[in-house]
Amino acid sequence: MKVLITLENVVMDGVKRAATVLGNTLSEEMDVAFYSLSEGEPYYDLKAPMIIAKRPVASGVLNFFGENPYDEYAEQIADLCEYLEEEDYGCVILPAGLLTSFAPFIKENTPNINVIAWMHNNFNTYVTQYYAGMLNEFKQGLEAADTVVVLTDSDYENYSQFNQQTVKIYNPLTLIPDKMANLNSHIIAFTGRIAIQHKGIDLLLETAKSLKDDWKIAIAGKGTSEDMAIFEDLIRKFDVADKIIYRGALKDQDLQKHYEEASIFISTSRWEGMPLVMGEAMGFGLPIVAMENTGSAEYLRENRYGIMTKPQNVADMVRVLDKMTTSRFLRRYYSERSLERIKHFAPKAVADRWIPVIAETKRELV
Repeated sequence: MKVLITLENVVMDGVKRAATVLGNTLSEEMDVAFYSLSEGEPYYDLKAPMIIAKRPVASGVLNFFGENPYDEYAEQIADLCEYLEEEDYGCVILPAGLLTSFAPFIKENTPNINVIAWMHNNFNTYVTQYYAGMLNEFKQGLEAADTVVVLTDSDYENYSQFNQQTVKIYNPLTLIPDKMANLNSHIIAFTGRIAIQHKGIDLLLETAKSLKDDWKIAIAGKGTSEDMAIFEDLIRKFDVADKIIYRGALKDQDLQKHYEEASIFISTSRWEGMPLVMGEAMGFGLPIVAMENTGSAEYLRENRYGIMTKPQNVADMVRVLDKMTTSRFLRRYYSERSLERIKHFAPKAVADRWIPVIAETKRELV
């Protein structure tokens, strides 16, 4: 079967990373191609061809969170539908909200194609924030898809309201470790975009203020110029320049080293779908300390595989980190739990869950 994985672009972003890892893995068993709505060299290595839309959108937009997608992307919808029909694809995968909203047009044009909507963030964030301006189109896409793939138990319940053919499949591990983390290190790793509200950068830097004298937080990631300016202001506000090692955006060996040199991984996100970086850190045997959201809850499963603090609560995060930094035994215990948990995210195991969904019989759009 020919499978097309569509993307808005192939820049540094969690959605694109998960999609490219899955596509690369599936390409070992299926005829897979990637399809980008915009031009530009892919940030990630691809093991399958990448097709650029006939009439690509302007580059520079990470993800579309605006209004009137059917007007804004009328040409791209038409071109995608035409391409799917001409090339006789059996399945198309539509990650996130914008591309999911294209599903009714695809089903109308090629009723026999298997359309899969792939949700990467939690339901409430999508419907109240990211896609609030195109909520009707988003819901129409969910309803038109043959299957909706989600990441967490919480999202399974919510998305099932719009499509009974909803399944939970974890995202694949996106970084295969060369060696394990150094649990004797006094470095705490943080990986994520410098997106102040989403990733809780303000909460992270406030937490850094209370670290023991010889502990530091190493940050891998970058943000918009506006967020980077706020980031610098927050470092000054909390007076934590001596507690922060800022490494910028990392990939490949540099990202490996970032995890290897740490002994704890921290997450302060206000919301998440199921953050890829937490899985990456687990793969290196890093113990996880994360503020509660639906994504961290799915990974840590009631503190079985890491410690989850109260949401957006710096005092609780500081309390847990004080215990974790003091006790190597505790770090070792949760390191072992991380390595146990990450077995569920092996790329081959995840791809094996996807294959039956891709091969499922299509349903007619009512």
